[in-house]
This record gives sequence, structure tokens and C-alpha cells, in this order.
Amino acid sequence: MSIFVTIEGPEGSGKTTVAKQIVEKLNNEGYKVLYTREPGGVGIAERIRDIILDVNNTNMDSITEAMLYAASRRQHLVEKVIPYMEKGYIVLCDRFIDSSLAYQGHARGLGIDKVYQLNLIATNGLLPDATIYVDVRPEVGLARIKTNNREQNRLDLEKLSFHDKVYEGYRIVSEMFKERFKVINGEQDREAVFNDTIKVLNELINKGE
Repeated sequence: MSIFVTIEGPEGSGKTTVAKQIVEKLNNEGYKVLYTREPGGVGIAERIRDIILDVNNTNMDSITEAMLYAASRRQHLVEKVIPYMEKGYIVLCDRFIDSSLAYQGHARGLGIDKVYQLNLIATNGLLPDATIYVDVRPEVGLARIKTNNREQNRLDLEKLSFHDKVYEGYRIVSEMFKERFKVINGEQDREAVFNDTIKVLNELINKGE
């Protein structure tokens, strides 16, 4: 049984924390689970990640940014995600195509459809079986980042108006793909977010078995 699940959310949504908790739980239950992330996940893609998120690259062109994400995604898929799916793993990926649609497609103003078509080339049409979206308002997420003293990346430095557009973009994308989007209230306490997320995963696993 292989399942490809992605987890999405704005900056500071806590999606990475809950994803790692989920992987630990499923591994303890005997499932073969791979946690990976985008941009990154493999050597070449991680080097592209460094370029994208470098705080010194604030003059990066929006189309360049979108194409770098797509290139990183392609390498990650062929080198890691697809091989593990072929081995029957549950693959949980921290960010995927929907991040590009929300960030570059909507917030950068490139157009969701245009960025979607670019990424369909990169993924050869592969989409997740389900996408868990951890819904957190921008002001809440950014406040968490400051509180947690997380190292800031280039996207963290954007104005609140940009993050508002990202949030709006996710809402649009979640409507476009409402059948695979599973929306979790990320402003609950951490245990509630975890419980809601594991419920979604268990439903997917039971459906696949």
C-alpha cells in the first residue's frame, strides 16, 4: 500500500511539527512511512532550497522563483518520492504543488493556472492522494515564528500583505481541489491539531487497505 499525502499551511502554521509527530506514531504502529519536505528532500533539491530561501536573494524575480521551486520538486519526486511509493510506503511530504499555487501563483500574481501548468510538467501530472491543510491566519503564524525564535528565511521577511495573499491563495486552491483537501484548524492546541490530522491519515489508510 502506497499513499502520497502532502501537508500544507502558511508560515508558522505548525505543519512540520505535526507531520513529524504523525510519522513517529505511524512508524510505531508498524507502517512504512517516509517524511520528506519541499523545497529539498534530496541533495540537488536542498541546494536549490538554499538559493530560494536565502535572505540575501530578495531581488529574485517571481518567475525565477516559481521555476526554481518546480525544478526542486521534479528532482525530489524522481529521486525520492516516487521510488518510496513504488516500495509501498506512505509518503508524507511537507509542502508540494499547492504551495507554489498559493505563494507564486496567487501572492506573487503569476496566476494560479499558469503556475499549475508549469508544475504539471515538473510532476508529470502526479498529484497527492490527499492534502492536509493546517489553517492558521497570517498574523497568528507570524507571531508564532517570533515567539519560537525560528531562524527567519526570505519569505518570513515579506510584508503582512504578502502573507494575507498567500492565505487567500490557499483558500482558492482548497476550493479548486476540495476533494483532496482536508482542512485542519491549526489555531487549536497542538494535541487537537495532532488528533484531527491522525484521524484524516487513518481514514486514508483504512481506505487503501
